[in-house]
Amino acid sequence: MAAAFNFSQHILLEDERVELRPLQHSDVEHLLEISLNEPETWEYSLVKANGKENLINYIHLAVAARDTKTQFPFIVFDKQSGKYAGSTRFYDINLEFKTLLLGFTWYGKQFRGTGLNKHCKFLVLQFAFETLGMERVEFRADNNNKRSIAAMKSIGCKEEGVLRNHMPTANINLRRDTIILSILREEWFGNIKQHLVSIMKESS
Repeated sequence: MAAAFNFSQHILLEDERVELRPLQHSDVEHLLEISLNEPETWEYSLVKANGKENLINYIHLAVAARDTKTQFPFIVFDKQSGKYAGSTRFYDINLEFKTLLLGFTWYGKQFRGTGLNKHCKFLVLQFAFETLGMERVEFRADNNNKRSIAAMKSIGCKEEGVLRNHMPTANINLRRDTIILSILREEWFGNIKQHLVSIMKESS
């Protein structure tokens, strides 16, 4: 299945709560409000999208990475509020090994803790395992980003370890420790898929 996937095709992932479609250059206008008013959203990000200039650059880099077939970024639309909520993406995609990373995920503060992230994670994980045929989906985060780590563990990600002094941060004088988590194909079909379905029903 994975080898047949065409990165040039238009992908639309949606349910009754959210819609994820490919991120485009024109989406600057849809995400600008968060970019201008909530700069803390990118506190742990090496590539920041705070401010219009940074947001334009952020989207430019994401779209360029899609063109090289190493990443696939989405914009997230919240059907409940009728607003664009943020972005997420697949990256370090290896179709031969059937692995990818899921990350670069951020939402405006009004969408956090609303259940939106669970719907997004369900859709992208379902696509990764059931359409792309992935065997492993990996997640990474700054080990100080407790909110992000808690969100990943809440959907069933298993912690694998920490890469010490792994990469630079936006502060050129500091490097970060990176926590590694993952979900395997058998775990998705074994219990995580149903776990997410149950959580989404409870929050609806």
